[in-house]
Amino acid sequence: MSFIKDLVKSSGNEYANIVSEGVAAGDVDTFVDTGSYVFNALLSGSLYGGLPKNKITAIAGESATGKTFFALGMVKQFLEDNPESAVIYFESESAISKQMIEERGIDSNRMVIVPVVTVQEFRQQAISILDKYLETPKDKRPPMMMCLDSLGMLSTTKEIEDTAAGKETRDMTRAQVVKGAFRVLTLKLGRAGVPMIVTNHTYDVIGSMFPQKEMGGGSGLKYAASSIIYLSKKKEKEGTEVIGNIIHCKNAKSRLTVENRIVDVRLSYDSGLDRYYGLLDLALASGIFKKSSTRIELPNGKTEFGKTINNNPEKYFTDEVMERLEKVVEGYFKYGNENRTDNTEESDSE
Repeated sequence: MSFIKDLVKSSGNEYANIVSEGVAAGDVDTFVDTGSYVFNALLSGSLYGGLPKNKITAIAGESATGKTFFALGMVKQFLEDNPESAVIYFESESAISKQMIEERGIDSNRMVIVPVVTVQEFRQQAISILDKYLETPKDKRPPMMMCLDSLGMLSTTKEIEDTAAGKETRDMTRAQVVKGAFRVLTLKLGRAGVPMIVTNHTYDVIGSMFPQKEMGGGSGLKYAASSIIYLSKKKEKEGTEVIGNIIHCKNAKSRLTVENRIVDVRLSYDSGLDRYYGLLDLALASGIFKKSSTRIELPNGKTEFGKTINNNPEKYFTDEVMERLEKVVEGYFKYGNENRTDNTEESDSE
Protein backbone atom coordinates (compact mmCIF):
# COMPACT_ATOMS: atom_id res chain seq x y z
CA MET A 1 0.00 0.00 0.00
CA SER A 2 2.86 2.40 0.80
CA PHE A 3 4.26 1.75 -2.71
CA ILE A 4 0.92 2.73 -4.30
CA LYS A 5 0.79 5.88 -2.15
CA ASP A 6 4.30 6.78 -3.32
CA LEU A 7 3.15 6.42 -6.93
CA VAL A 8 0.18 8.68 -6.24
CA LYS A 9 2.47 11.27 -4.66
CA SER A 10 4.94 11.12 -7.54
CA SER A 11 2.20 11.95 -10.05
CA GLY A 12 2.17 15.52 -8.78
CA ASN A 13 -1.62 15.58 -9.13
CA GLU A 14 -3.21 16.89 -5.93
CA TYR A 15 -6.51 15.20 -6.83
CA ALA A 16 -5.03 11.75 -7.53
CA ASN A 17 -6.04 9.23 -4.87
CA ILE A 18 -6.50 5.53 -4.16
CA VAL A 19 -10.08 4.63 -5.05
CA SER A 20 -10.83 3.13 -1.62
CA GLU A 21 -10.12 6.57 -0.12
CA GLY A 22 -12.54 8.33 -2.49
CA VAL A 23 -12.34 9.72 -6.02
CA ALA A 24 -11.92 13.49 -6.08
CA ALA A 25 -14.34 15.19 -8.50
CA GLY A 26 -15.92 11.82 -9.24
CA ASP A 27 -17.72 10.61 -6.13
CA VAL A 28 -21.19 12.02 -5.44
CA ASP A 29 -21.84 12.10 -1.70
CA THR A 30 -24.25 15.02 -1.45
CA PHE A 31 -27.20 16.25 -3.48
CA VAL A 32 -29.11 19.50 -3.97
CA ASP A 33 -32.84 19.25 -3.27
CA THR A 34 -34.77 20.25 -6.40
CA GLY A 35 -37.95 21.10 -4.51
CA SER A 36 -39.83 18.07 -5.90
CA TYR A 37 -39.73 14.60 -4.35
CA VAL A 38 -40.31 12.71 -7.61
CA PHE A 39 -37.79 14.84 -9.52
CA ASN A 40 -35.26 14.12 -6.76
CA ALA A 41 -35.99 10.42 -7.27
CA LEU A 42 -35.55 10.65 -11.04
CA LEU A 43 -32.12 12.30 -10.68
CA SER A 44 -30.68 10.46 -7.67
CA GLY A 45 -32.80 7.40 -6.82
CA SER A 46 -33.96 8.93 -3.54
CA LEU A 47 -36.88 11.16 -2.59
CA TYR A 48 -34.43 13.12 -0.46
CA GLY A 49 -31.62 13.42 -3.04
CA GLY A 50 -31.71 15.66 -6.11
CA LEU A 51 -29.04 17.30 -8.26
CA PRO A 52 -25.56 15.77 -7.85
CA LYS A 53 -23.60 18.46 -6.04
CA ASN A 54 -20.51 18.29 -8.30
CA LYS A 55 -22.02 17.48 -11.71
CA ILE A 56 -23.75 19.08 -14.70
CA THR A 57 -27.48 18.50 -15.10
CA ALA A 58 -29.06 19.42 -18.45
CA ILE A 59 -32.72 20.44 -18.73
CA ALA A 60 -33.80 20.20 -22.37
CA GLY A 61 -37.05 20.85 -24.17
CA GLU A 62 -38.80 22.70 -26.94
CA SER A 63 -39.63 26.40 -26.68
CA ALA A 64 -42.09 27.30 -23.89
CA THR A 65 -41.78 23.99 -22.01
CA GLY A 66 -40.83 25.84 -18.82
CA LYS A 67 -37.06 25.26 -18.80
CA THR A 68 -36.29 28.66 -17.24
CA PHE A 69 -39.08 28.38 -14.64
CA PHE A 70 -37.85 24.87 -13.84
CA ALA A 71 -34.28 26.11 -13.31
CA LEU A 72 -35.48 29.05 -11.21
CA GLY A 73 -37.50 26.67 -9.03
CA MET A 74 -34.33 24.75 -8.21
CA VAL A 75 -32.40 27.99 -7.63
CA LYS A 76 -35.04 29.07 -5.12
CA GLN A 77 -34.84 25.76 -3.25
CA PHE A 78 -31.02 25.85 -3.20
CA LEU A 79 -30.91 29.35 -1.71
CA GLU A 80 -33.56 28.48 0.89
CA ASP A 81 -31.75 25.31 1.96
CA ASN A 82 -28.35 27.04 2.14
CA PRO A 83 -28.69 30.44 3.86
CA GLU A 84 -25.06 31.44 3.12
CA SER A 85 -25.08 30.26 -0.49
CA ALA A 86 -24.93 32.07 -3.82
CA VAL A 87 -26.08 31.32 -7.36
CA ILE A 88 -24.20 32.44 -10.48
CA TYR A 89 -26.77 32.57 -13.30
CA PHE A 90 -25.34 32.91 -16.83
CA GLU A 91 -28.14 34.31 -18.98
CA SER A 92 -28.12 34.45 -22.78
CA GLU A 93 -31.76 35.22 -23.57
CA SER A 94 -32.22 38.60 -21.81
CA ALA A 95 -35.37 37.12 -20.29
CA ILE A 96 -34.63 37.48 -16.56
CA SER A 97 -35.56 40.60 -14.61
CA LYS A 98 -35.30 41.64 -10.97
CA GLN A 99 -39.09 41.67 -10.77
CA MET A 100 -39.33 38.10 -12.09
CA ILE A 101 -36.80 36.85 -9.54
CA GLU A 102 -38.37 38.58 -6.55
CA GLU A 103 -41.94 37.67 -7.54
CA ARG A 104 -40.91 34.02 -7.38
CA GLY A 105 -39.59 34.43 -3.84
CA ILE A 106 -35.93 34.11 -4.81
CA ASP A 107 -33.42 36.03 -2.68
CA SER A 108 -32.11 38.57 -5.21
CA ASN A 109 -29.23 39.55 -2.87
CA ARG A 110 -27.61 36.14 -3.36
CA MET A 111 -28.23 35.65 -7.06
CA VAL A 112 -25.80 37.06 -9.63
CA ILE A 113 -26.94 37.48 -13.25
CA VAL A 114 -24.06 37.22 -15.72
CA PRO A 115 -25.15 38.13 -19.29
CA VAL A 116 -23.21 36.15 -21.91
CA VAL A 117 -23.35 36.26 -25.71
CA THR A 118 -20.84 33.64 -26.87
CA VAL A 119 -19.75 30.20 -25.75
CA GLN A 120 -16.23 31.59 -25.33
CA GLU A 121 -17.46 34.33 -22.96
CA PHE A 122 -19.36 31.81 -20.88
CA ARG A 123 -16.37 29.44 -20.70
CA GLN A 124 -13.87 32.14 -19.71
CA GLN A 125 -16.11 33.76 -17.09
CA ALA A 126 -17.30 30.47 -15.57
CA ILE A 127 -13.71 29.19 -15.27
CA SER A 128 -12.54 32.48 -13.73
CA ILE A 129 -15.28 32.31 -11.08
CA LEU A 130 -14.52 28.64 -10.31
CA ASP A 131 -10.77 29.33 -10.05
CA LYS A 132 -11.46 32.14 -7.57
CA TYR A 133 -13.81 29.87 -5.64
CA LEU A 134 -11.15 27.13 -5.49
CA GLU A 135 -8.60 29.60 -4.12
CA THR A 136 -10.76 29.97 -1.00
CA PRO A 137 -10.00 27.36 1.71
CA LYS A 138 -12.50 24.54 1.49
CA ASP A 139 -13.87 25.08 5.00
CA LYS A 140 -14.56 28.74 4.22
CA ARG A 141 -16.34 28.31 0.87
CA PRO A 142 -20.07 29.01 0.97
CA PRO A 143 -22.20 26.64 -1.13
CA MET A 144 -22.48 27.78 -4.74
CA MET A 145 -24.58 26.77 -7.74
CA MET A 146 -24.14 27.74 -11.38
CA CYS A 147 -26.78 27.90 -14.13
CA LEU A 148 -26.56 28.52 -17.86
CA ASP A 149 -29.86 29.57 -19.45
CA SER A 150 -29.58 28.74 -22.25
CA LEU A 151 -26.83 27.00 -24.20
CA GLY A 152 -28.90 27.06 -27.39
CA MET A 153 -28.93 30.87 -27.52
CA LEU A 154 -25.16 31.28 -27.22
CA SER A 155 -23.33 32.35 -30.34
CA THR A 156 -19.61 31.98 -31.05
CA THR A 157 -16.90 34.54 -31.69
CA LYS A 158 -16.58 33.31 -35.28
CA GLU A 159 -20.32 33.58 -35.92
CA ILE A 160 -20.36 37.18 -34.67
CA GLU A 161 -17.31 38.07 -36.78
CA ASP A 162 -18.86 36.45 -39.87
CA THR A 163 -22.12 38.30 -39.30
CA ALA A 164 -20.29 41.62 -38.93
CA ALA A 165 -18.46 40.89 -42.21
CA GLY A 166 -21.71 40.11 -43.99
CA LYS A 167 -20.91 36.40 -44.38
CA GLU A 168 -23.82 33.98 -44.27
CA THR A 169 -21.84 30.74 -44.03
CA ARG A 170 -22.72 28.37 -41.21
CA ASP A 171 -20.26 28.25 -38.28
CA MET A 172 -18.92 24.69 -38.40
CA THR A 173 -16.70 25.25 -35.33
CA ARG A 174 -19.52 25.71 -32.79
CA ALA A 175 -19.84 22.07 -31.75
CA GLN A 176 -16.11 21.84 -31.07
CA VAL A 177 -16.12 25.10 -29.08
CA VAL A 178 -19.01 23.84 -26.94
CA LYS A 179 -17.29 20.49 -26.39
CA GLY A 180 -14.06 22.23 -25.35
CA ALA A 181 -15.90 24.48 -22.90
CA PHE A 182 -17.60 21.62 -21.09
CA ARG A 183 -14.50 19.43 -21.15
CA VAL A 184 -12.76 21.96 -18.90
CA LEU A 185 -15.81 22.89 -16.84
CA THR A 186 -16.70 19.31 -15.93
CA LEU A 187 -13.46 18.73 -14.04
CA LYS A 188 -13.43 22.13 -12.35
CA LEU A 189 -17.05 21.79 -11.16
CA GLY A 190 -16.20 18.38 -9.76
CA ARG A 191 -13.16 19.68 -7.91
CA ALA A 192 -15.08 22.64 -6.53
CA GLY A 193 -18.17 20.62 -5.57
CA VAL A 194 -20.40 23.02 -7.50
CA PRO A 195 -23.56 21.82 -9.29
CA MET A 196 -24.47 23.33 -12.66
CA ILE A 197 -27.85 23.41 -14.39
CA VAL A 198 -27.78 23.96 -18.15
CA THR A 199 -30.97 24.56 -20.14
CA ASN A 200 -30.98 23.75 -23.83
CA HIS A 201 -33.43 23.48 -26.71
CA THR A 202 -34.35 20.29 -28.55
CA TYR A 203 -35.30 19.51 -32.13
CA ASP A 204 -36.98 16.59 -33.89
CA VAL A 205 -34.58 14.05 -35.42
CA ILE A 206 -35.27 13.86 -39.17
CA GLY A 207 -35.42 10.40 -40.70
CA SER A 208 -35.87 8.50 -37.46
CA MET A 209 -38.22 5.50 -37.54
CA PHE A 210 -39.73 6.62 -34.22
CA PRO A 211 -40.26 10.24 -33.08
CA GLN A 212 -37.07 11.31 -31.30
CA LYS A 213 -35.74 14.51 -29.76
CA GLU A 214 -32.14 15.64 -29.75
CA MET A 215 -30.41 18.54 -27.98
CA GLY A 216 -28.93 21.32 -30.05
CA GLY A 217 -25.30 22.42 -29.89
CA GLY A 218 -23.55 19.17 -30.76
CA SER A 219 -22.33 16.43 -28.46
CA GLY A 220 -20.39 18.53 -25.93
CA LEU A 221 -23.14 18.90 -23.33
CA LYS A 222 -24.48 15.43 -24.09
CA TYR A 223 -21.18 13.87 -23.00
CA ALA A 224 -20.44 16.27 -20.14
CA ALA A 225 -23.81 16.19 -18.36
CA SER A 226 -24.28 13.67 -15.59
CA SER A 227 -28.03 13.73 -16.26
CA ILE A 228 -30.10 14.95 -19.20
CA ILE A 229 -33.80 15.49 -18.58
CA TYR A 230 -36.15 16.08 -21.51
CA LEU A 231 -39.24 18.15 -20.72
CA SER A 232 -42.64 18.29 -22.34
CA LYS A 233 -45.73 19.90 -20.86
CA LYS A 234 -49.46 20.22 -20.71
CA LYS A 235 -51.27 23.20 -19.23
CA GLU A 236 -52.95 22.94 -15.84
CA LYS A 237 -56.23 24.84 -15.61
CA GLU A 238 -58.55 25.92 -12.85
CA GLY A 239 -61.78 26.46 -14.74
CA THR A 240 -60.66 28.39 -17.81
CA GLU A 241 -57.63 30.01 -16.15
CA VAL A 242 -54.20 28.48 -16.76
CA ILE A 243 -52.51 28.28 -13.33
CA GLY A 244 -49.42 26.27 -14.24
CA ASN A 245 -48.04 23.33 -16.16
CA ILE A 246 -47.74 19.60 -15.64
CA ILE A 247 -44.20 18.83 -16.80
CA HIS A 248 -43.41 15.41 -18.25
CA CYS A 249 -39.77 14.64 -17.30
CA LYS A 250 -37.88 11.86 -19.10
CA ASN A 251 -34.45 10.79 -17.91
CA ALA A 252 -32.69 10.57 -21.29
CA LYS A 253 -29.24 10.10 -19.75
CA SER A 254 -28.01 9.41 -16.24
CA ARG A 255 -24.86 8.12 -14.59
CA LEU A 256 -26.68 7.61 -11.29
CA THR A 257 -30.14 6.27 -12.10
CA VAL A 258 -31.88 4.07 -14.67
CA GLU A 259 -32.33 5.86 -17.99
CA ASN A 260 -35.68 6.46 -19.73
CA ARG A 261 -37.67 6.59 -16.50
CA ILE A 262 -40.45 9.19 -16.62
CA VAL A 263 -42.14 11.27 -13.91
CA ASP A 264 -44.65 14.13 -13.94
CA VAL A 265 -44.12 17.23 -11.82
CA ARG A 266 -46.32 20.28 -11.35
CA LEU A 267 -44.94 23.74 -11.95
CA SER A 268 -47.24 26.42 -10.52
CA TYR A 269 -46.99 30.01 -11.71
CA ASP A 270 -47.48 31.16 -8.10
CA SER A 271 -45.42 28.74 -6.01
CA GLY A 272 -43.00 27.00 -8.39
CA LEU A 273 -42.33 23.28 -8.20
CA ASP A 274 -44.90 21.29 -6.22
CA ARG A 275 -42.97 19.18 -3.72
CA TYR A 276 -45.50 16.34 -3.47
CA TYR A 277 -46.96 16.13 -6.97
CA GLY A 278 -46.22 12.75 -8.59
CA LEU A 279 -46.10 10.81 -5.33
CA LEU A 280 -49.75 9.81 -5.71
CA ASP A 281 -49.04 8.08 -9.05
CA LEU A 282 -46.02 6.36 -7.50
CA ALA A 283 -48.02 5.18 -4.48
CA LEU A 284 -50.76 3.77 -6.74
CA ALA A 285 -48.29 2.06 -9.09
CA SER A 286 -46.51 0.37 -6.19
CA GLY A 287 -49.70 -0.69 -4.36
CA ILE A 288 -49.15 1.48 -1.29
CA PHE A 289 -52.39 3.27 -2.26
CA LYS A 290 -55.09 1.36 -4.15
CA LYS A 291 -57.71 2.45 -6.64
CA SER A 292 -61.24 2.01 -5.31
CA SER A 293 -63.78 3.03 -7.95
CA THR A 294 -63.45 6.83 -8.26
CA ARG A 295 -61.62 7.12 -4.94
CA ILE A 296 -58.28 5.99 -3.53
CA GLU A 297 -57.90 3.57 -0.64
CA LEU A 298 -55.20 4.54 1.86
CA PRO A 299 -53.12 2.09 3.95
CA ASN A 300 -55.45 2.66 6.92
CA GLY A 301 -58.45 1.52 4.85
CA LYS A 302 -60.02 4.97 4.46
CA THR A 303 -60.78 6.34 0.98
CA GLU A 304 -60.29 9.80 -0.46
CA PHE A 305 -60.51 11.48 -3.85
CA GLY A 306 -57.16 11.96 -5.62
CA LYS A 307 -57.68 15.72 -5.78
CA THR A 308 -58.18 15.83 -2.01
CA ILE A 309 -54.88 14.02 -1.49
CA ASN A 310 -53.00 16.31 -3.90
CA ASN A 311 -54.47 19.43 -2.28
CA ASN A 312 -53.41 18.38 1.24
CA PRO A 313 -50.43 16.03 0.72
CA GLU A 314 -48.79 16.48 4.13
CA LYS A 315 -51.82 14.80 5.73
CA TYR A 316 -51.69 11.68 3.56
CA PHE A 317 -47.99 11.24 2.84
CA THR A 318 -47.09 10.41 6.42
CA ASP A 319 -43.61 9.37 7.61
CA GLU A 320 -44.65 5.73 7.27
CA VAL A 321 -45.90 6.20 3.70
CA MET A 322 -42.77 8.17 2.73
CA GLU A 323 -40.56 5.42 4.17
CA ARG A 324 -42.33 2.82 2.02
CA LEU A 325 -42.14 5.08 -1.04
CA GLU A 326 -38.40 5.56 -0.52
CA LYS A 327 -37.90 1.79 -0.80
CA VAL A 328 -40.01 1.74 -3.96
CA VAL A 329 -37.96 4.59 -5.43
CA GLU A 330 -34.66 2.82 -4.72
CA GLY A 331 -35.91 -0.30 -6.48
CA TYR A 332 -37.34 1.54 -9.47
CA PHE A 333 -34.83 4.31 -10.19
CA LYS A 334 -31.46 2.93 -9.06
CA TYR A 335 -29.22 0.62 -11.03
CA GLY A 336 -28.66 -2.92 -9.77
CA ASN A 337 -32.14 -3.39 -8.31
CA GLU A 338 -34.53 -6.04 -9.52
CA ASN A 339 -37.50 -4.62 -7.60
CA ARG A 340 -38.93 -2.75 -10.58
CA THR A 341 -42.35 -1.11 -10.58
CA ASP A 342 -42.59 -1.59 -14.33
CA ASN A 343 -46.28 -0.78 -14.58
CA THR A 344 -45.29 2.88 -14.25
CA GLU A 345 -43.01 2.68 -17.30
CA GLU A 346 -44.05 4.61 -20.38
CA SER A 347 -42.96 4.18 -23.96
CA ASP A 348 -39.96 6.07 -25.32
CA SER A 349 -42.06 7.41 -28.18
CA GLU A 350 -44.15 9.64 -25.94
